[in-house]
Amino acid sequence: MAITESRITSLTAASGARLSLADSPHPDFTDAELAELNAEFERLPASKVIQWAVDNFAPHLAMTASMTDAVLIDLATKVYPAIEVVFIDTGYHFPETLATVEEVRRHYGLNLRMMTVARQSEELWQADPENCCSAVKVGQLDRALAGKEAWMSGLRRGEADTRAAAPIVSRDLRGLVKINPIATWSAADVDAYIADHDIIVNPLTLQGYPSIGCMPCTSPVAEGEDARAGRWRGKDKTECGLHIA
Repeated sequence: MAITESRITSLTAASGARLSLADSPHPDFTDAELAELNAEFERLPASKVIQWAVDNFAPHLAMTASMTDAVLIDLATKVYPAIEVVFIDTGYHFPETLATVEEVRRHYGLNLRMMTVARQSEELWQADPENCCSAVKVGQLDRALAGKEAWMSGLRRGEADTRAAAPIVSRDLRGLVKINPIATWSAADVDAYIADHDIIVNPLTLQGYPSIGCMPCTSPVAEGEDARAGRWRGKDKTECGLHIA
């Protein structure tokens, strides 16, 4: 997929929502405008959504990566090669995930920001499993997003029923604009993009792990289960907090 995007300069979309604020270094979209843009983006390709984010928020823009695959990284770096990619090293990742981080970093010459969690005297996932994610993930994301105006993630609606209504663009609880450029993509869309563009994938995805988090809290997924069924299996938990904080 060749991406030759031009800067979005018109102030209104078909819905009437502003697409960009070319003369303002710090765009201040209202919640109503973001809702209109969200509706507008339903019909646009992910590359256009990324272009909008870059035009309006770069360099105060970051994206998070779980390193399950490099699909969003590939899309984003084609639009903005210097984009800051945040990876949170919790200290509990699979070795395959850390190897994927390094492979992706070298392949794209990535502007990678590793957020490393200090080692605990007692394994936090055992000592305080309910608060482990907020301490080692959400807290590090808060640090990474300090000074940013917007951030992107690879969250998709098809990953789980709990994500079925995920917006493409909205405002998070920090007040930052949150963009999910591939929210509408199905698993088949992801697989096709990986095949067509020879995208790096975490080898665990070929071993029954379609969604990969920390090693103690991630298990393989059986046929017919949703992609996130292996996360916190047996617990009344579906999200680590990164996408609701």
